[in-house]
Amino acid sequence: MNTIIRKSMLSVAGLAFAGGVFAGPIAAHANPAVDAKPAAVAVQSVKPQGDQSHITLNDEQTANVKAIIAATKKAGLPERAAVISIATSLQESKLENLGHLGDANDHDSLGLFQQRPTSGWGTPEQITDPAYSTTAFLKGLKQVDGWQDMPLTEAAQTVQVSAYPDAYAQWEQQATDLVGQHWNS
Repeated sequence: MNTIIRKSMLSVAGLAFAGGVFAGPIAAHANPAVDAKPAAVAVQSVKPQGDQSHITLNDEQTANVKAIIAATKKAGLPERAAVISIATSLQESKLENLGHLGDANDHDSLGLFQQRPTSGWGTPEQITDPAYSTTAFLKGLKQVDGWQDMPLTEAAQTVQVSAYPDAYAQWEQQATDLVGQHWNS
């Protein structure tokens, strides 16, 4: 092994050991009842693709964010699944639980994810239930091999099959921020 590389590795290992020796006694004497703070959510750090969009949310939209997060937790999925779900809903409905849009909609798309009853997503009543529609989206996401490691827009598009497959990427930063803000609340 190259001497420089070996010495570098030994230096890093030594620093890690020293850090553990010094931090260990401090951590051992911490008072969890006094020092307890809510743990910050470590949402997977992914550099968002392309230009990012952002909207200001009203109370209904914030409630829908919380419903998506609750359904994600209930499904036993990690924060990344909530980020993908929220970004998808931001693109599809701006996090609004949309009913039938009449002439403004050329299909029968409904709800947070603009899911279609005629495509098998559920009944109109089910699709407009945020918990149900999120669970349906997550069921589709879980069927995508490697969704955890693929770009958000690719994972969302594989589930949604949108006419605008790259549009989901623009919401990744806001979705990540929202999950970080609401995951533990």
